Amino acid sequence: MVNRRVVVTGLGVVSSVGTGRNDFWNSVINGKSGISRVASFDTKEYRCHYAGEVKDFRPEDFIDRRRIKFLGRTSQMAIAAASMALDDAGLSLGKIGRERTGVFMGTTMGEKPLEEAVDAWIIAGTENLSRLKILQSSANNIPNNIATYFKIHGPNYLIPTACAAGNYAIGYGYDFIRRGELDFAVAGGADAFSKLAFTGFQRIYAMSPEKCRPFDKNRKGMLVGEGAAVLLLESLESALRRGAEIHAEIGGYGISCDAYHMTASKADGIGKAMLKALKDADIKKEEVDYISAHGTGTPGNDKTECAAIKKVFRERYKDIPVSSIKSMLGHPMGAASAIEALTCCLTVRKNIIPPTINFETQDPACDIDCVPNKARIKRVDVALNNGFAFGGNNSCLVIKKFV
Repeated sequence: MVNRRVVVTGLGVVSSVGTGRNDFWNSVINGKSGISRVASFDTKEYRCHYAGEVKDFRPEDFIDRRRIKFLGRTSQMAIAAASMALDDAGLSLGKIGRERTGVFMGTTMGEKPLEEAVDAWIIAGTENLSRLKILQSSANNIPNNIATYFKIHGPNYLIPTACAAGNYAIGYGYDFIRRGELDFAVAGGADAFSKLAFTGFQRIYAMSPEKCRPFDKNRKGMLVGEGAAVLLLESLESALRRGAEIHAEIGGYGISCDAYHMTASKADGIGKAMLKALKDADIKKEEVDYISAHGTGTPGNDKTECAAIKKVFRERYKDIPVSSIKSMLGHPMGAASAIEALTCCLTVRKNIIPPTINFETQDPACDIDCVPNKARIKRVDVALNNGFAFGGNNSCLVIKKFV
């Protein structure tokens, strides 16, 4: 069996704290919050009024103006992230092997026009529905639009495993390259800010009224966000042959399903994903230097994730920094673990661990080192990126310093 090494040569991100890897990275290591009052719709009938919306995104900076109107917001952000990743990797359409490149994208809510079409249908009836909105509504447009825009002819996957989907997408792209079926993979996740998601999380009492405080004793819940991230994955042979700059290496990944509850997670299932990832990457527990937590800020999720970390790493759990950038971004749904994977790539390259902001009081059930409020300079050779989702979908990605 072919088992090629897979590296990351391009990074692209759209987020509430910055667009582009440099702006994004400067924001997260400085603990900048991207949370503000919801601007895209009136929240006067809601208990919660804050979210991580992307305020400064200009699709025309990345996409031909003539094509923007045919794309939903999620696809716009996904194409922008892919464009940045390809540019970062030094790849143009003429330099990337179109047949040997695949697209793998994760999402939770799918395309924004679906919500807009349903709203229009309810208000005005079927005869007034925009045909364009209907065509834009399918979630599979997200990877399709990337492939079409960049003329990529390899496999094209949409992975809808909700908030774990970005890790799944990167893992699938990694598999195709290490097996020798592809040389490149455009892999990540994307989700636009969703009124439906915002309403749903409020209805199940999962949202904080103002701040997201992962692992804090007084945490009240998560905040909805939006964004996109793409990692350009490449075989090591290809990257070395063309003299590419390498950010990090994908070591392996693990996935599992709790098969337990619609919304609640189980420590056993989370632990299985981490253990599978370590085994896949041939990494010992003692070699893990940092864990990028799923860390939503809900009382149940944080407690369960900490229990899983304790079970996997035993007496060493307090020695491993574990932080959550959702404290800054909010929860960008299907983009979450992709953005966090991108963060891990920069962490292992730059040896700076982003903080968990808004932290005030230690929860005895979450007595981990959550890197409170201030970034930390520390050599990181191996990072784990956790991503979990409703339905018990668990994922863990191993990202290593390239040597």
